[in-house]
Amino acid sequence: MAGRADSTVLAGARVVLPTGTVEDGRVIVEGTRIAGSPAPGARTVDLSGHWLVPGFVDMHNHGGGGASFTSGTVDEVLTGIRTHREHGTTTLVASTVTGEMDFLAERAGILSELVEQGDLAGIHFEGPFISPCRKGAHSEALLRHPDPAEVRKLMDAARGTAKMFTLATELPGGIESVRLLAEHGVIAAIGHTDATYEQTVEAIDAGATVATHLYNAMPALGHRAPGPIAALLEDERITVELINDGTHLHPAALELAYHHAGAHRVALITDAMDAAGFGDGRYQLGPLAVDVQDGVARLVEGGSIAGSTLTQDTAFHRAVTIDRIPVADVVQSISANPARLLGVYDRVGSLEPGKDADLVVLDADFALKGVMRKGEWIIRPENVR
Repeated sequence: MAGRADSTVLAGARVVLPTGTVEDGRVIVEGTRIAGSPAPGARTVDLSGHWLVPGFVDMHNHGGGGASFTSGTVDEVLTGIRTHREHGTTTLVASTVTGEMDFLAERAGILSELVEQGDLAGIHFEGPFISPCRKGAHSEALLRHPDPAEVRKLMDAARGTAKMFTLATELPGGIESVRLLAEHGVIAAIGHTDATYEQTVEAIDAGATVATHLYNAMPALGHRAPGPIAALLEDERITVELINDGTHLHPAALELAYHHAGAHRVALITDAMDAAGFGDGRYQLGPLAVDVQDGVARLVEGGSIAGSTLTQDTAFHRAVTIDRIPVADVVQSISANPARLLGVYDRVGSLEPGKDADLVVLDADFALKGVMRKGEWIIRPENVR
């Protein structure tokens, strides 16, 4: 851990830039930022044989390290954040699950303080404004229609830190809520939905811009009733979230999304819950009990998949080694695209001068070997002293 050099040149790696991959490239770190040229006396760190990519940005994450972002104390939430940082996620949005409105407003107040002090990039409300037909691991008793007044209540409780709401936009108040969110610069995401193709198109036209974990918690693609998947894949205004853990999606479904939407419209997310980076066992996801066995989280009652135990380094590794997605496309999906959606691309999401020195070091086989956040090593590569 630790240690910030005033000026460091990370040299010799394959560096993935917005313009392409540079062999034997270099990234210059000055304090907390990436610089355009090294200061006199800058030390050089040899990263030959490695990849250097931007820090990962996760816009949909419920917890990790045994901690829940929905119900944990501040210290527990910080534990979850640290856990994901150790797996390369240097920018993180905290996602909640369905709960009572007053409880969610209270949580928004707690999480917003962590956003304000720079530990989180924002808050994502997944539920309670979702369909009981596609509730997944959400308590049906606590679901409600997306009343714009209640959406506004949570926005206000978040004090400007709300980044995204997942909505079943076909429900009463759904379209009005999408318009409200769009007017305030908050992402309206279509998910946990039973919408038709036509209803989904209406929501996109109203201002929705994200598909919450595409394919999951929505009707399957049909040839007579194509449902939301076709509408979400075909529209250039939509970025589709994908959970690449080998459980939520068949590799062919992931390939279909990349092929049809293109890498510029994919955001790789974890949808992680408490067990990410922690292990198997019994957990709580909101009010619901979850069993995690062999890394797969399922509700104790009903057996529905309950989030994931995924970390972004594993998602990256799977994408390039199993799914054979080009490295530059994976970097776009796991860093640049979510950073743009969250409105933080001016600071993170790519390796460019002036941006935060958030980066991940991978070996030739794409295993994580180092993580730097704002110029400090969270995990120091073995050959870096």
